[in-house]
Amino acid sequence: MDVTENIRREMTQEINSKKAEKELLEVEHGQVWNTEELTNEFEVQGFLAPFVVVIQKKSGVRGSMMFQDYPRFYFDFNPYEK
Repeated sequence: MDVTENIRREMTQEINSKKAEKELLEVEHGQVWNTEELTNEFEVQGFLAPFVVVIQKKSGVRGSMMFQDYPRFYFDFNPYEK
């Protein structure tokens, strides 16, 4: 049983209810990536909405970020501590 499922569902609904454009997300979260930009800069390890686990290709740093479904944008990159 996934104890985070209900929390993640609520977060996903809240994120997707806004359907923010890239510029608005950048104001709130800093750098934002579309799918092409994400795959150019990161290797995706897995999804568990509204989160995605990634490895930054250039630095090898692993972390997580959030995403909204439509339009699909990824934001709030948080590197994991080593």
